[in-house]
Amino acid sequence: MEARVGIGVFVCNEEGEFVLGKRQGSMGAGTWAIPGGHLEFGESFENCAVREVLEETGLEIRELRFLTATNSVMEKEDKHYVTIFMRAVVSEAGAQPQIVEPEKCSAWEWVSWDEFQDYVAKQMNSPESEFQGRKMFLPLVNLLQQRPDFRI
Repeated sequence: MEARVGIGVFVCNEEGEFVLGKRQGSMGAGTWAIPGGHLEFGESFENCAVREVLEETGLEIRELRFLTATNSVMEKEDKHYVTIFMRAVVSEAGAQPQIVEPEKCSAWEWVSWDEFQDYVAKQMNSPESEFQGRKMFLPLVNLLQQRPDFRI
Protein backbone atom coordinates (compact mmCIF):
# COMPACT_ATOMS: atom_id res chain seq x y z
CA MET A 1 0.00 0.00 0.00
CA GLU A 2 1.41 3.37 -0.98
CA ALA A 3 1.21 6.51 1.10
CA ARG A 4 -1.23 9.16 -0.16
CA VAL A 5 -0.94 12.93 0.21
CA GLY A 6 -3.67 14.90 1.93
CA ILE A 7 -4.00 18.63 2.42
CA GLY A 8 -5.46 20.10 5.63
CA VAL A 9 -6.23 23.82 5.81
CA PHE A 10 -6.44 25.96 8.92
CA VAL A 11 -8.96 28.51 7.61
CA CYS A 12 -8.71 31.48 9.98
CA ASN A 13 -11.02 34.42 10.62
CA GLU A 14 -10.27 37.94 11.92
CA GLU A 15 -10.37 36.73 15.53
CA GLY A 16 -7.70 34.09 14.91
CA GLU A 17 -10.16 31.19 15.17
CA PHE A 18 -10.21 28.44 12.57
CA VAL A 19 -12.85 26.18 11.02
CA LEU A 20 -13.36 22.68 12.42
CA GLY A 21 -15.92 20.22 11.00
CA LYS A 22 -17.45 16.90 12.00
CA ARG A 23 -16.57 14.21 9.42
CA GLN A 24 -19.30 11.95 8.01
CA GLY A 25 -19.45 8.84 5.88
CA SER A 26 -15.76 8.31 5.22
CA MET A 27 -12.53 7.48 6.95
CA GLY A 28 -12.58 9.14 10.36
CA ALA A 29 -16.39 9.46 10.46
CA GLY A 30 -17.51 11.06 13.71
CA THR A 31 -14.18 12.81 14.28
CA TRP A 32 -13.50 16.55 13.90
CA ALA A 33 -11.13 17.89 11.26
CA ILE A 34 -10.13 20.96 9.32
CA PRO A 35 -11.19 21.29 5.66
CA GLY A 36 -9.03 19.42 3.19
CA GLY A 37 -8.71 16.44 0.92
CA HIS A 38 -6.50 14.58 -1.50
CA LEU A 39 -3.82 16.27 -3.55
CA GLU A 40 -4.57 15.58 -7.22
CA PHE A 41 -1.93 14.75 -9.82
CA GLY A 42 -0.02 17.89 -10.89
CA GLU A 43 -1.83 20.12 -8.37
CA SER A 44 0.01 22.58 -6.13
CA PHE A 45 -0.58 22.58 -2.39
CA GLU A 46 -2.13 26.05 -2.70
CA ASN A 47 -4.51 25.12 -5.52
CA CYS A 48 -5.61 21.99 -3.68
CA ALA A 49 -6.26 24.03 -0.52
CA VAL A 50 -8.36 26.62 -2.36
CA ARG A 51 -10.35 23.92 -4.19
CA GLU A 52 -11.01 21.74 -1.16
CA VAL A 53 -12.00 24.62 1.14
CA LEU A 54 -14.44 25.99 -1.45
CA GLU A 55 -15.90 22.52 -2.18
CA GLU A 56 -16.35 21.67 1.50
CA THR A 57 -17.25 25.00 3.13
CA GLY A 58 -18.15 27.46 0.36
CA LEU A 59 -15.48 29.80 1.75
CA GLU A 60 -13.05 31.68 -0.45
CA ILE A 61 -9.57 32.01 1.03
CA ARG A 62 -6.44 34.13 0.61
CA GLU A 63 -2.95 34.48 2.12
CA LEU A 64 -2.16 30.76 1.83
CA ARG A 65 1.05 29.46 3.33
CA PHE A 66 2.62 26.11 4.07
CA LEU A 67 2.88 25.25 7.78
CA THR A 68 4.22 21.70 8.22
CA ALA A 69 3.64 18.06 7.32
CA THR A 70 2.83 14.95 9.34
CA ASN A 71 2.88 11.21 8.84
CA SER A 72 -0.23 9.17 9.79
CA VAL A 73 -0.63 5.41 9.59
CA MET A 74 -4.28 4.43 10.02
CA GLU A 75 -3.94 0.76 10.78
CA LYS A 76 -7.66 -0.07 11.08
CA GLU A 77 -8.29 1.38 7.60
CA ASP A 78 -4.99 0.05 6.16
CA LYS A 79 -4.10 3.59 5.00
CA HIS A 80 -1.00 5.75 5.21
CA TYR A 81 -1.17 9.51 4.71
CA VAL A 82 1.30 12.33 4.58
CA THR A 83 -0.71 15.42 5.48
CA ILE A 84 0.42 18.83 4.28
CA PHE A 85 -0.92 21.52 6.61
CA MET A 86 -1.65 24.95 5.17
CA ARG A 87 -2.96 28.18 6.70
CA ALA A 88 -5.30 30.63 5.02
CA VAL A 89 -7.56 33.56 5.87
CA VAL A 90 -11.18 33.89 4.78
CA SER A 91 -11.42 36.39 1.92
CA GLU A 92 -14.54 38.10 3.21
CA ALA A 93 -14.79 39.37 6.80
CA GLY A 94 -17.62 37.68 8.66
CA ALA A 95 -17.95 34.84 6.13
CA GLN A 96 -19.36 31.63 7.62
CA PRO A 97 -18.69 28.04 6.52
CA GLN A 98 -21.62 26.22 4.91
CA ILE A 99 -22.42 22.51 4.89
CA VAL A 100 -21.90 22.06 1.16
CA GLU A 101 -21.26 18.29 1.26
CA PRO A 102 -23.57 16.91 4.01
CA GLU A 103 -22.51 13.36 3.19
CA LYS A 104 -18.94 14.33 4.17
CA CYS A 105 -19.44 16.88 6.95
CA SER A 106 -22.39 17.43 9.32
CA ALA A 107 -21.23 20.64 11.06
CA TRP A 108 -18.69 23.44 10.86
CA GLU A 109 -17.72 25.78 13.67
CA TRP A 110 -15.04 28.27 14.60
CA VAL A 111 -12.64 27.24 17.39
CA SER A 112 -9.63 28.85 19.03
CA TRP A 113 -6.19 27.28 19.11
CA ASP A 114 -6.50 26.85 22.89
CA GLU A 115 -9.83 25.02 22.52
CA PHE A 116 -8.32 22.75 19.87
CA GLN A 117 -5.28 21.94 22.01
CA ASP A 118 -7.62 21.14 24.92
CA TYR A 119 -9.68 18.74 22.75
CA VAL A 120 -6.54 16.90 21.61
CA ALA A 121 -5.02 16.76 25.12
CA LYS A 122 -8.20 15.23 26.55
CA GLN A 123 -8.28 12.66 23.74
CA MET A 124 -4.61 11.74 24.14
CA ASN A 125 -4.93 11.39 27.93
CA SER A 126 -7.94 9.05 27.89
CA PRO A 127 -8.21 5.38 26.92
CA GLU A 128 -9.93 5.26 23.52
CA SER A 129 -12.72 3.01 24.79
CA GLU A 130 -13.57 5.48 27.58
CA PHE A 131 -13.17 8.80 25.75
CA GLN A 132 -16.43 10.79 25.66
CA GLY A 133 -15.22 14.16 24.35
CA ARG A 134 -14.80 15.69 20.94
CA LYS A 135 -12.58 13.25 19.04
CA MET A 136 -10.11 14.74 16.55
CA PHE A 137 -9.17 13.15 13.21
CA LEU A 138 -5.86 11.25 13.52
CA PRO A 139 -3.74 13.64 11.38
CA LEU A 140 -4.67 16.50 13.76
CA VAL A 141 -3.73 14.43 16.81
CA ASN A 142 -0.47 13.49 15.08
CA LEU A 143 0.18 17.16 14.35
CA LEU A 144 0.45 17.93 18.06
CA GLN A 145 2.30 14.69 18.83
CA GLN A 146 4.83 14.95 15.99
CA ARG A 147 5.21 18.75 16.13
CA PRO A 148 4.74 19.72 19.82
CA ASP A 149 5.89 23.33 19.25
CA PHE A 150 3.54 23.86 16.29
CA ARG A 151 1.28 26.96 16.21
CA ILE A 152 -0.94 28.27 13.42
